[in-house]
Amino acid sequence: MKNLKKMILFGLLFLLFGIISVQACTNFIVTKGASKDGSVMVSYAADSHLLYGELYHWPAARYQPGAMLDIYEWDTGKFLGRIKQAAETYNVVGNVNEHQVAIGETTFGGREGLEDTTAIIDYGSLIYITLQRAKSAREAMKIMTELVAEYGYYSSGESFSVIDKNEAWILEMIGKGPGNKGAVWVARLIPDGYVSGHANQARITTFDFQQSNNWFDPNQTVFHAPDVITFARQKGYFNGQDREFSFSDTYNPLSFGGARFCEIRVWAFFNAVTTGMESTWEYVKGNVQFDEKGYAVNRMPLWVRPTNKLSHFDIMKLMGDHLEGTELDMTKDIGAGPYNCPYRWRPLTWTLDDQKYFNERAAGTQQTAFSFVAQMRSWLPDQIGGINWFGLDDAATTLYVPMYCGITDVPRSFKQGNGSLMVFSMESAFWIFNMVSNWAYTRYRDMYPDIQKVQEEMYALYAADIERNDREIADLFNSNREEAINKITDYSVNAGALAHQRWVALYGFLFSKYLDGYIKTPAEVPEGYKFHVPNYEWPGYGEEWYRRIVNETGDQFRQKPTMND
Repeated sequence: MKNLKKMILFGLLFLLFGIISVQACTNFIVTKGASKDGSVMVSYAADSHLLYGELYHWPAARYQPGAMLDIYEWDTGKFLGRIKQAAETYNVVGNVNEHQVAIGETTFGGREGLEDTTAIIDYGSLIYITLQRAKSAREAMKIMTELVAEYGYYSSGESFSVIDKNEAWILEMIGKGPGNKGAVWVARLIPDGYVSGHANQARITTFDFQQSNNWFDPNQTVFHAPDVITFARQKGYFNGQDREFSFSDTYNPLSFGGARFCEIRVWAFFNAVTTGMESTWEYVKGNVQFDEKGYAVNRMPLWVRPTNKLSHFDIMKLMGDHLEGTELDMTKDIGAGPYNCPYRWRPLTWTLDDQKYFNERAAGTQQTAFSFVAQMRSWLPDQIGGINWFGLDDAATTLYVPMYCGITDVPRSFKQGNGSLMVFSMESAFWIFNMVSNWAYTRYRDMYPDIQKVQEEMYALYAADIERNDREIADLFNSNREEAINKITDYSVNAGALAHQRWVALYGFLFSKYLDGYIKTPAEVPEGYKFHVPNYEWPGYGEEWYRRIVNETGDQFRQKPTMND
């Protein structure tokens, strides 16, 4: 009974903490053997209310001995300190570098009191510094863990996706609090042929304890901090046997919010690509079951084997999921309104008459600054093999544009400094994509199919381009590397410019077609007429919504016939 009371109190505390601290971001990970073409892939959505969407670029560089690097927190721009600069850094385009290393993240927060405000390395800086220094996923994790050990870890708990052209890993990390520099962490290799993901909830549970981290031993598929268990014992988080230790259950215990707002996004991905996920549906709805240790016992697996192999275009579509096809389909509940809009304005949780309520949180969401699908292809030279399919704003309505990882410039409308969150600019792709998505939210049922048509048209064009480039530029790379890099740079810059232009045109098309509640289509000008008005229709709200109006208002809007009707 004493243990049961402790579990109930513990669960209530983390229910509250989970609801308050849920942040953002979604990662889906695909191994070589699970992809159609043998590429390794990771997707990432930078979901933030206050982040401006742009494509970061760090050119390769060399530095003199003793050079230092200023560190600013990625989320806020706060200066955190200085660290030693590497002698050589690599070209980085967004979250992918020229050696086909890509890193994504989701914040899980975790236990309170473990953030170190005296540290220098935050999670965003950790990603982008590492990408400038690593040639493989294993080297990236080695660098990441060494950086936080030397300079401290400033952020709360994070799940990182770390991939290269051959392997895909999940690395989960949390600090040790002020006065205790460094972090505790664990990393696991996703088995080839499987897919995985994470979305603001730590997912690594038990693992085989290792005597040492032999980073470049291909047989070692688990790495962890030496004190990942002993630190938990010291803090009173864990008192069982080592083999029972679960990273997630210890450092980020599951709550209602951890399941319903976070794990459900991974579940939707798994459910779309494999069978048998019905067994964990109640879990992701928030009905988490715990054992006597306080561990969740009905949670999802860390990875699953897909029924069919996946393409990068499959992952793009899944990043825009709104729980369609489930009982929680966001296009069908009352919040969707008469036009089946699957978006819910924040806050995520709300209170009415002293009762707490919430909105659903799916992978596709309105507050995405940027997202990408990184595609690493081992059969091509690195600078051509890695593609950062980059999109701005909402993943469901964006266009993922191919940015080769070896390019030396990025599209002007995607660049840093081109507009900001409070400065609108027609020259900024971020704002153009937001114009389209936010107009579509007003009549989603009608407008989204038009957006999909343009997406499909552009993806067919890009697919043909990439196939040609793979053949022609890859051959050129062997004889004239500089010219090959120039060609992929020109291609990516032009692809971004084309996307910008196409979305400006799309906005104009949607705005005129759906103006003032109509649906207008062109009509031929009859002979003898100077012009003709377009065809038009009034779609109204639809039978289902009209029934809701009548059920709520009774006879308020009912026409009352008179003697003259």
